[in-house]
Amino acid sequence: MADARLEVTDAFGQRTVTLDKPTFTIGRRDSNDLRLAGSEVSRDHADITFVDGRVLFRDRGSRYGSFVNGEQVTESPLTHGDKIRLGRGGGAEIVFLKGDTDDTAEPNSHTTAIGDLRHVAALLEGLRALGSGRVLDDVLSLVLDSALDVSGAERGFIMLANDERVLEFKLARTRGRITIPGRTFETSRKIPEEVFESGKARIVADLLDGDLANVHQGTVALGIRNVLCVPLRLVRYVDQAQADAEDRSIGVLYLDSREKGALTSTSMRAALETLATEAAVAIENARLYRETLEKAKLEQEMKIAAEIQRALLPKTSRVGPYFEAASATIPCRSIGGDFFDYLDLPANQFGFVLGDVAGKGPPAALLSALVQGVFAAQVAATDGPAAAVERVNAALVRRAIESRFVTAMYVQLSADGTLQACNAGHNPPFVVSATGEVRRLECGGPILGLFDGLPFDQEVVKLAPGDWVIVFTDGVSEALSVTGEEFGDARIAEVVTAHLDGTPTQMIEAMISAVQRFATGAPQNDDVTALVVRYLKA
Repeated sequence: MADARLEVTDAFGQRTVTLDKPTFTIGRRDSNDLRLAGSEVSRDHADITFVDGRVLFRDRGSRYGSFVNGEQVTESPLTHGDKIRLGRGGGAEIVFLKGDTDDTAEPNSHTTAIGDLRHVAALLEGLRALGSGRVLDDVLSLVLDSALDVSGAERGFIMLANDERVLEFKLARTRGRITIPGRTFETSRKIPEEVFESGKARIVADLLDGDLANVHQGTVALGIRNVLCVPLRLVRYVDQAQADAEDRSIGVLYLDSREKGALTSTSMRAALETLATEAAVAIENARLYRETLEKAKLEQEMKIAAEIQRALLPKTSRVGPYFEAASATIPCRSIGGDFFDYLDLPANQFGFVLGDVAGKGPPAALLSALVQGVFAAQVAATDGPAAAVERVNAALVRRAIESRFVTAMYVQLSADGTLQACNAGHNPPFVVSATGEVRRLECGGPILGLFDGLPFDQEVVKLAPGDWVIVFTDGVSEALSVTGEEFGDARIAEVVTAHLDGTPTQMIEAMISAVQRFATGAPQNDDVTALVVRYLKA
C-alpha cells in the first residue's frame, strides 16, 4: 500500500493522496478519507480496497455513477495510470499511481490557476455558511469576479432563469471588477440556452467559421474566439435514502476571451463547474433571502391595512333607546371586502348597512372602505333607504371601477317599530318575530356600481317588541363543509330561532360558531359577516 497513491486535481488544487488504509473511502461526507465537493459526488461515493495484492475500485451505489478510463463501473481492478471520474461530468480528475514513477513535476501555469481556486472556494463556502444574509447583486458580483480572476477570461456574465424557465440577463463584468453597463451583453443567446437546457458545460475554443455564425456580430468584432459556459446547477442533498435530491439549473455562468489561456482546458472546466455549483447555492440563498424580506414587508403592510380596516368599522355592539345591535366579520384573507356600519339619523332613527364587495384582498378592501364612506355621506341627506341607495349607486358608477360591484342591504328603523329597507342585490335578510315566524326582505334593486339611472324600491315592515332583523353576507350562507356542502339559509334560520331569548351578541356568537363548526377542515372561501338588530319597544 505504501507506494499506491491518487493524484487529485479539483477545485481545491492539485494534490497527491497516499492510499494508506486497507479500505480507502471517497465521497462528499466529511468522514471519508478523500473528501470531494463535486456536484455529482455522493456522500459515500466509492472506495479502493487492497485484496490479495490487487487494488480494487468499487462504486458504493452512487447517484451519478463512477467511471474508470471512461467506462462506467461498479467494480474494477486498478493499474498504474488509470483515470477515475466520479459522476457523469466529474468535478475532479483522479489518477491512480503505483510504484516509484515521478509524479512531482513542477506545476505549470494551469496548475497554478487551479490552485487559485482555493481562495474562491473559501469565499463561496463562507457565503454558504452565512446562509441567506447577502444581497443578490453582491453575490453575483462575487461569483463573476472570482471566475474571471481564476480563469483569466476577459469578460463574463450571469443569466438566471425566471419562473417561466426563461433566461434573463442579470450582470456582466470585465477584469478589474468593472461592471459592463446596460441590461444586455454582446453575444448570442444560443450557447447559454444550450448549456441551460442540457445542464452540461460547453467549451468553444478557436472559433471556426461555422461557430462564428452562432455568435453575435459584436462579439466577433471584439475578436472573441474562446468561450466557456457552465450551468449554475442547484444541488441539494437529502438525508433520507428514498428521497430525491434536488438537481436543477437556475442559470448559466458565461466567460469569454480573445486569448485561450487556461479558459478552455478540461481541468479549468471541471474546476469552474464546481465553482458554479457552489455559486448556485449562494445565488439561490440570496434570492430566497430577498423574497423572504419582500414577503415580510408585505405581511407587515397587510397587518397595518387590517388594523386600519378594523378601525374604520364601528364597534361590534350598539345599544339605543329602542334597539340592540351586534355584528361580526371574519375576513377570508388578512383584509376583506365585507363592511357594516351603524348610522344615527335625524328624527331619532337608527340606520344600519351591510355590504359585500366583489372579490377579496386589498382591492376589495379599498372599495369597501369607499362604499362605507359614501353611505355615511349620503344617507343623512336623503328621504328613505331607496333614495340613499340610488345616490350611492350613482357615485360608484361615476367612478367606473372596472369589474367591481357591491351588494348591500340598507335599513332604517324608527322608534315606533317602523322598518324601511332597500336590498341592492344582497342576500335577503331575515325578519324573525319573537314567536319564530320568519319573513325575508327582498325589495330593492340591482347590485351597485354597474348601471346608472336605475330606480330602487323599498319596503316597510312594522316590528313588534322582541322582533329580530338578521343581515348576513353570502360568506355565511355559502360557507362550505369538507364535503362541499353549503351551510345554507335553513341552518341560519335554525340558529336564529334557537337563540331568540338571547342578546344580539349571543346571537352573533352562535351564528359564527355554527358556521365555523360546519366548515371545520375546509378552507374559508369568502369573508364571513353578519349583523343582527333586536327591536325593544317604543
